[in-house]
Amino acid sequence: MMSRPDFMEKQVLYIESSEAKRLSFKNSNLVLTDESGKITLQHSCHKIFVVFITGNFTITSVLLKNAKRFGFPLVFLDYSLRPYFTFNSGTEGNFLLRKLQYTCKFNLEIAKHIVTNKIQNQLQLMQSLRYKTKNEKECILAMQESIKSVKVVKNSQELLGIEGTAAKLFFSTYFKNMNFKGRKPRVKSDIYNVLLDIGYTYLFNFIEANLNFYGFDIYCGFYHKFFFQRKSLVCDIMEPFRCIIEKRLRKSYNLKQIKEDDFTCIQNRFVLKRNSSKKYTELFLRAILKHKEDIFLYLQSYYRAFIKNKDIEKYPSCYIGESK
Repeated sequence: MMSRPDFMEKQVLYIESSEAKRLSFKNSNLVLTDESGKITLQHSCHKIFVVFITGNFTITSVLLKNAKRFGFPLVFLDYSLRPYFTFNSGTEGNFLLRKLQYTCKFNLEIAKHIVTNKIQNQLQLMQSLRYKTKNEKECILAMQESIKSVKVVKNSQELLGIEGTAAKLFFSTYFKNMNFKGRKPRVKSDIYNVLLDIGYTYLFNFIEANLNFYGFDIYCGFYHKFFFQRKSLVCDIMEPFRCIIEKRLRKSYNLKQIKEDDFTCIQNRFVLKRNSSKKYTELFLRAILKHKEDIFLYLQSYYRAFIKNKDIEKYPSCYIGESK
């Protein structure tokens, strides 16, 4: 397993095809070259955690072989930053861990723990707002009641209902000044939903890369159930960390970093313009990397608690405060 000091030295790479056209491997380095064969970037594979690739490249089989060897995934995105393929490097042989996943008898308790942590982080962001109206104070009280309600749910459907209600309260309060029409995943009905989808995509792939260290079956979740081609465990683990993206979005709005000219609307769907992708990639990746240690330590503790069959009280929680 990777140690914390080793993990903290790892780096995330984002590469666009405008920078180079060929990705290859040489002397333990990932190498980018342009059409004339000139090297534009050379980066040690020992220090790579994950590589996000946007656009069209020629990629050598030797690089793929060594990405597996050095243990970093390649995530391919289109120009609107939507992933379409991931070359993974997981520890698939941890059969003892996977057997425990398939035979786990306390799925609901794990799910309740995850959802509680998510709502607590949402509540913390809501409480950080200044000049709260009476309605917003009532929403905060309702969120506190939601946390209490999670503890007594009897099944996943009840839990799903509480989590959904809490999410509506959160978005309507935390994004109150942004003319936000509500969360609509993948619909892209406004620029804020587009940006949330982009931010969540980077968070999802970062957490997936962490899970692959341990050999989890990422399709076997506890809150998100089995569904064809859905990486349910990644969906589970990212829930408490979604507030990283939401906090970054609101901060970017307040700093006037979000420009309508960066987007275009096609058949009532907003799309990020190609030349703006790097700007928003940097915003969200910087926010995620501020919490890279939090995510690593959370997953490390989660793995140890699960593999040792510990009581749910010993499972980790992570709190994303306003101080970071």
